[in-house]
Amino acid sequence: MSQSRSEAILVWILQAMALLAATVVLLIVLFLIGETLPILRTIGINRFFNDPDWHPTSAEFNLLPMLWGTLFVTAGSVLIATPLGIASAIFCHYYAPVAIALLYRRLIELLAGIPSVVYGFWGLVVLVPIIGRIHPPGASLLTGILILTLMILPTIALLADASLANVPPEYLRGCAAVGLGRWATVRGVVFPAASSGLITGVILGTGRAIGETMAVLMVCGNVVQIPTSVFEPVRTLTANIALEMAYAVGNHRAALFVSGLVLMAMVVALVIVAELLNKGQIYD
Repeated sequence: MSQSRSEAILVWILQAMALLAATVVLLIVLFLIGETLPILRTIGINRFFNDPDWHPTSAEFNLLPMLWGTLFVTAGSVLIATPLGIASAIFCHYYAPVAIALLYRRLIELLAGIPSVVYGFWGLVVLVPIIGRIHPPGASLLTGILILTLMILPTIALLADASLANVPPEYLRGCAAVGLGRWATVRGVVFPAASSGLITGVILGTGRAIGETMAVLMVCGNVVQIPTSVFEPVRTLTANIALEMAYAVGNHRAALFVSGLVLMAMVVALVIVAELLNKGQIYD
């Protein structure tokens, strides 16, 4: 078989896999829309943001407390994990001895492989009591932020590490030739060169934080309210679906699918933001 024919077959296989992946995503979206249409036709979209509370058995379907809970937990964890992950990657590449950098990477890879339920269980038996002694009840927005920070830190750190490793060595040699120090090189050359990968790491970490279920379900307290303090319990959209889907029927079940559709919309918005940021970096 000639090389050109082999390449054509490979391209065809790759196109088929890409089409399959796109089809799966489209089917998921269509399924969510199909499940939510009955309740959207019955009560409309405004009820999900204007109702007094979330009591589906009493025909109250306010999703705002869970939406804000999801946004607060996600934003808090990303704001903490992003500088930690990127700083750790910079330390490994430009400051740490080789042995320490290698050990650190192995520890981060180990953290990335731990199941989310293990993080949640550890948070429930260790972190919740510690925070509870500082400010009851312990299961709170703060606990969820800290657990999610641990969970998304490996994603951001490993992708940042890979991005820094892909910076062309010619850039570094050029900086050394003109006498730039390490931090000046990192700030002025490495960051711009690796910005696309760094942004991708943050976006993937944010996506994982948005979709996390078990860990936040175990440590956030699951109270339907908009928190006014990091020590107050919250409930996220994912936790709400996991808690109530087993017994939900009728409009209640359809309302949970609306929660899933909102989560899907958040992920789509995240992807669009990532694409715009990456295009801006490319064109700049």
